Amino acid sequence: MGRKLAAGNWKMNGTPAMLDGLKTLSAPNGTQVLICPPAPLIHRAAQIAGPVAIGGQDCHTQASGAHTGDTAASMLKDAGATYVIVGHSERRADHAETNAQIRAKAEAAYAAGLTAIICIGESEAERLGPDCLDIIAAQLDGSTPDGATADNTVIAYEPIWAIGTGRVPTLDQIIETHDMIREKLTNRFAAQGTTMSILYGGSVKPSNAAEIFTAQNVDGALVGGASLKPDDFQPIIDALAAS
Repeated sequence: MGRKLAAGNWKMNGTPAMLDGLKTLSAPNGTQVLICPPAPLIHRAAQIAGPVAIGGQDCHTQASGAHTGDTAASMLKDAGATYVIVGHSERRADHAETNAQIRAKAEAAYAAGLTAIICIGESEAERLGPDCLDIIAAQLDGSTPDGATADNTVIAYEPIWAIGTGRVPTLDQIIETHDMIREKLTNRFAAQGTTMSILYGGSVKPSNAAEIFTAQNVDGALVGGASLKPDDFQPIIDALAAS
């Protein structure tokens, strides 16, 4: 198993006033807590977050250049981030990001000294089809660089159809998918693959977190809306710490 990580993705939400809530979050039993706010809030968040790690939501493949509106991984690092999400389904959909581009972004994160959270996941049609696990495995292989280690890489499995919908795969489906991911990581990266953290994401809430964390190869969660309020996020963190 990998290290326990409760990661919050604020997406395009958040104000400076909301950052005060980071001070109330605790990380019991060595559980790592991470918040990924919008880029303009990263520097301020890192200054007040205490034991909470701060990450970015995306980075560019290049270290610098004529890329208006983009942010280099090194800039996130300089602002105080230690993690960056790459390949989130909303980036794949809204910006047509490919596995190859996501792999390059993860490599840029490594070069800057950031841990990359590489997101993979299927659509509802793919979940209902016969090749669901093969599709997820292909994303995993295509999006993960050869230089991935347990220190610089976290894998986040997010079924697209469950994100923000309140719908969640069955526990058996989560177990089957995470076990497959662990097997693929171990086959490719040997010992590093056995301890690379694998997160589940997709409508994780205080009411379902404890059950999800009973799965052997679920090392934590990538949480969306429930991470915006400490009163919603802390119970998820506590459930992970108790698992």
